[in-house]
Order: sequence, then C-alpha cells, then structure tokens
Amino acid sequence: MTLSPTPAPSRWQATDGRGHSVHHLRATCRACSQSTLHRVLSLGAQPLANAFLRAPTDASQEARFPLDLYFCTTCSLVQLADVIDPEVLFAEYIYVTGTSSTIAAHNKEYARTVRERLQLGREDLVVEVASNDGSLLGCFKEFGGRILGVEPARNIAALAESRGIPTVNRFFDERAGSELRASHGKARAVIGNNVLAHVDDTQGFLRGAATLIDDDGAVIVEVPYAREMLLGTEYDTIYHEHLCYFSVTSLAHLAETVGLAVDDVQEVRVHGGSIRVWFRKRSTHGARALEMMAEEASNGLSTLTAWEGFARRASEHRRALRMMLEELHGRGKVVAGYGAPAKGNTMLNYCGIDPTLVPYTVDRNPLKVGTYTPGMHIPVLDVKTLLERSPDYVLILAWNFADEIMEQQQAYRDRGGRFIVPIPTPRIV
Repeated sequence: MTLSPTPAPSRWQATDGRGHSVHHLRATCRACSQSTLHRVLSLGAQPLANAFLRAPTDASQEARFPLDLYFCTTCSLVQLADVIDPEVLFAEYIYVTGTSSTIAAHNKEYARTVRERLQLGREDLVVEVASNDGSLLGCFKEFGGRILGVEPARNIAALAESRGIPTVNRFFDERAGSELRASHGKARAVIGNNVLAHVDDTQGFLRGAATLIDDDGAVIVEVPYAREMLLGTEYDTIYHEHLCYFSVTSLAHLAETVGLAVDDVQEVRVHGGSIRVWFRKRSTHGARALEMMAEEASNGLSTLTAWEGFARRASEHRRALRMMLEELHGRGKVVAGYGAPAKGNTMLNYCGIDPTLVPYTVDRNPLKVGTYTPGMHIPVLDVKTLLERSPDYVLILAWNFADEIMEQQQAYRDRGGRFIVPIPTPRIV
C-alpha cells in the first residue's frame, strides 16, 4: 500500500521556527521492517497532545500533524507512520509520574517483583529508561542497590536529580546502551515503562538495552496492551508520542530481530490495561508468551478486519459522546473536565469538544494548571475549582484513573455532582 499523509489544514507546520523539518512519514514497519502497512483509522490533523498553550493567543502558532493508525499485516504491529522529531516531543515535558497514588502503589509492587525475581543484590545496577521524576527508581533505592535514570526531558531529569535520583539527560538508543555500559558497567535490569511505544527505532532501543544487561539480566518493559485498546475502543490512547500499540505477537517479532526472546508476560491494570514484558537473552519464548500469542490469534487481535471494526466503533463513540454533551448543554447543565492527559486531548480534538461544551478542566499537575489544552483551548484550572464552582457533571478525561478520581472527589459527589466516564461507552455514574 502506498502511504500518503492525511490532508491537513493550512496551519499544519512541518518545520520548526528555524526551518528544520520536524515530521516525516515512514513506509516500513518498526518491528519487522516490511512495507505492509495498512491505514485503518484517521483521527484527522491534530496538535501534539502535550503541547499545552500558555495563552489562547498562542493558537496561531499551533502546529497540527496527521494522526493516522496503521496495521502491519506481516507482524500485526499497530502503529503510526507519521513521526515527529523526539526533540520537539520530549526535550521539555509536563507529565510527571508522581502525581498519582495509583502509580505510586504500582511502582512499589513493580520494584518488589523485579527485585525478587532477579534476586537483586546491593551491587546490582538497575537502569530505568525514560525514568521521568524518578518515582520508580526511588522504590528501588529504598530496597538498596545501585540505580540510574535515563531521561530525555531536561526539566524532568533535573527534578529527578533534585530528589536524589542519579539521572543522565539523554535519549536512549543502541549507542546509549554501549556508552552507559562502558561508564557504569553491566545492569541486571533495564526497565522501560511506557517508553518503547514512544520510540521510532524500536529495534535500536532493544539492541541498546540488550547490550546494557548482563547475560542473566532482563529487559523489562510495560506497554499499553493492544488487546485492551481494541476491546475497549480506547482510540484516545492514540497520539503522536505513542508510535506503537503492542500485542505479545508483535513484541515477539520485534524481540527476534535483536536476538532476544519474550521470557514472560504479566497483565497489569494500569493505563487502561497494560502488559509487563520480560525480555531475556534466550532462544525461545516462554510458556506464558506462547499462550498469549495463541490467544491473540484465536480472538482476531492479529487481523486487519478486527482493527477496521475498531475504527468503526471509534466513529460511533464520537457521535455518542457529542450527543450526550450537546443534550446536557441544551438543558443548561455545566460539564467540566477532570484531568488534562494527552489521551484526553486526542478525544477532545477528534470529537470537536470545545469550551462551549466543556468550559474548563481541572488537574493536579501544577505544570499544567494555568495552561490551555492543545487544539480545543480549554482552560486547565486547579483541582480545587471543582468544589468552588460545583459543575453539574464532570467528564473524566483521565478515565484510566476514574475510580481514584471519584474517590478523591467524594465531597463533590456529596453535593450532587455526577461523573461521566467516556470509555468504553459514555456513561453517567
């Protein structure tokens, strides 16, 4: 199939302020390198999901890029073909992992599991790639042992350092793996949480990680599971930072290209449903990996037809959500948002939900408060605004933390406030 970019508005910019190109379209699959990509869904030309505006007047400079989803019929990897320069996406970042109690509990369990399975000693090195503010490595630090973060965002790397987490400010690739091994020695574990999906050169990333671990070590990644995305119609998971949407089958193909095997897979209930994948220097995939690949084959996850159905359901969801919000607006009800996550911006832009329908959203992240959402330009206010203004309804944009959010906001519910959970189908609770 010949790939072509989705037509974009005239304000779509393919260069930065210095005239350098920040966008390109790839024609081959990231996992198997074959030219067998088929476009299954177009979410239109969208701004970068984390490109929050400091003022509404900044909108004239807002870049938009095609946001299209492709399926590889060779290895079943679901992915984007439009690639944005990572320097544009990640040099400065406003998502920090330490703002969620759900993630904090998850990190403690994660560190404990890795420590016990690999029998880590005090001299063993644990490296986390895209280590963010160091929240996960902080859990390893509590257990004792050597830690090192690798974080490309300058501001977030500095935040981690200020918290006592040794952090190298750079992007991770094959060269980085070799250089870190030379400077810090071999690692027992290289961890990447929600980073492999952000990488264009996935093969180079895994080669670098494989170079860095010792022969008995493990590369451990967590990625959103394509099965949950498919079954839950989680199209809002799609944004320019997320280049890949993995199944165990596609991860096995990727591992084989770099001499690794999928040793084990665990399902974890974060970010709408994820998998924790253990890569080891072995020649055969583990029993659980083979079992899940068989399940994926039987339930159609690895078929083009399944993803074409996903696209139809995404379109139906857009109509249903808009209909609900327009009906509430017509009755004079006020609907605020909760959260300003990247996924929420995909949904807002795809559904055309602007301040007319959702006049503001609230967030606990101080880096986002006082900004405006990309594309729809909805003001992001402090979470305390929810009780101060008491809107009739709250649309939970960060729906993957819906239970935590509703528990935190019991006072709002006690006043008669109600929540709208948009995924998998819009419902009022």
